[in-house]
Amino acid sequence: MSTVEAAPDEHVPDAGARAAAVRAGLSVGIAVGVSGLAFGAAAVTAGLTVTQACVLSLLTFTGASQFALAGVIGGGGGLVAGTLGAVLLGGRNALYGMRLARTLRVRGWRRLATAHVVIDETAAVATAQRDPAAARAGFYTTAISLYLAWNATTLLGAAGTARLGDPDAIGLDVLGPAAFLALLWPRLTGGGDAVRVALAALVIAVAATPVLPPGVPVMLAAVAALPALIGKRGTP
Repeated sequence: MSTVEAAPDEHVPDAGARAAAVRAGLSVGIAVGVSGLAFGAAAVTAGLTVTQACVLSLLTFTGASQFALAGVIGGGGGLVAGTLGAVLLGGRNALYGMRLARTLRVRGWRRLATAHVVIDETAAVATAQRDPAAARAGFYTTAISLYLAWNATTLLGAAGTARLGDPDAIGLDVLGPAAFLALLWPRLTGGGDAVRVALAALVIAVAATPVLPPGVPVMLAAVAALPALIGKRGTP
């Protein structure tokens, strides 16, 4: 008498996969969340108050955009230019949301709350999971741990820097650019189009700086990405 093994049900949640996703989410959330110290310091150095820095982390919650805004303001740019640059950088999160919509399956007010925490790290952890339940566990673990850590360390960094008196005197003005470079560095070390786009953007920004208002050269440098995007669209 032969026995036939039942095919595994792909819809049955894998407890091991969920546990691994939770561990990954916690490690990413805590490790990246510590960077809020650098943002808090950079924001105060750029001229924002401790309250403004904290509110920005609470309501914006996307590191690259926050550093970009602080960098433009610190460089003498206007709020409009800084905000436009931050919005351009944050636009990629909408693409992540489209990718994750079917996996997360949220409705109503939860959809708005979930959209607020769709960022690079939460999308990366979620899409790395093969099981939908594990993807959701990884997403929300990353989101909660990172949101709490980022906002707590933003407060610590901003309050600590505000007590120093003149942050520029001890060189804290380099924290913003340094932290922003750290966010981009993994992309640059991959070579290829990323490096070419970075170099082209550098040339555009440096050439435009003497003739355009602060903050505008940074946004103009985004034009350097267009040839790479057009090339990818034309590739089968």
